[in-house]
Amino acid sequence: MRAKILSLLRSAGDSYLSGEEIAKRLGVSRTAVWKHIQELRESGYDIVSHSRSGYSLREAPDRLLAEEIRHGLQTQVIGREIHAYDSVDSTNLVAKRLAHEGAPDGTVVVAEEQGAGRGRLERHFFSPKGKGIWFSVLLRPPFLPQEAPKCTLLAAVAVARAMKSFGLKAGIKWPNDLLYQGKKLVGILTEMSAEMDSINYVIIGTGINVNISQDEFPAEIRGVATSLQEMNGEKIPRVPFFRAVLHEFDTLYQLVKEQGFDVVFDAWREFSVTLGREVRVIGVRSGESFTGMAVDIDADGALLVDTPYGRRRVLAGDVSIRPSHIE
Repeated sequence: MRAKILSLLRSAGDSYLSGEEIAKRLGVSRTAVWKHIQELRESGYDIVSHSRSGYSLREAPDRLLAEEIRHGLQTQVIGREIHAYDSVDSTNLVAKRLAHEGAPDGTVVVAEEQGAGRGRLERHFFSPKGKGIWFSVLLRPPFLPQEAPKCTLLAAVAVARAMKSFGLKAGIKWPNDLLYQGKKLVGILTEMSAEMDSINYVIIGTGINVNISQDEFPAEIRGVATSLQEMNGEKIPRVPFFRAVLHEFDTLYQLVKEQGFDVVFDAWREFSVTLGREVRVIGVRSGESFTGMAVDIDADGALLVDTPYGRRRVLAGDVSIRPSHIE
């Protein structure tokens, strides 16, 4: 009902729409309309009222509300369901619960704040309230389980493309860290439930540092983290930026289902700040380390590194990559 009222107010532009007219169009009482208007105001919508003229929407809040995200979102699959929360433990955990309840392909979970957000290797992910975009996308793709790790690269490219559409240029450090001047902007964590030959679901959790000033980051990550605001010099409107991310994600997802992951790999190479660099590879489990020149990624998304002893193939999730120089 709130979404329908917002749609009517938006269609009226700067004009007023009476409570009686809204009630008539929606088949509800004027009292019900008034209650929903009050709820919208409490959510941050600037709705002015006039005793004789009715209601007019003057401004929408920069909050990650489902009604706002859907407005103007033109995607085929991603965002077909949007679950927006003020605060959650982790959007990935919420997405898993929804997956087990039968949520469809393309379901999005987004929150203003995470209390237990995490990145690779169970590291805590800083997710302050109202300062970023913390979200997860639930996929039920038709491809085989061994293809699922490539979705991490897809997500990185989607965010990089959305940034580019806002005039912000970031690079991707293999496999999925988005960086600006060597500092991290985005974290991505992909999780999967699968059988031997089929995927039950893939959940891609993404955290984007949007409007966080440098002094707001915890001291332990201040030297390695940054935000879109720091890049841009001023705040970024989160809702339209999030719509851009979902649009790019949807476009790539459709192409992958039709053509395979080559389109993602080609786009990833364009944004890469790893290829052509000397890198140091550290094995997560073995602790083994070696250095070499990162030359490409293969059909599995693995990084190919030329060393003095031959070419090494580095798999996502098994290593961390530390380029010697990042622009």
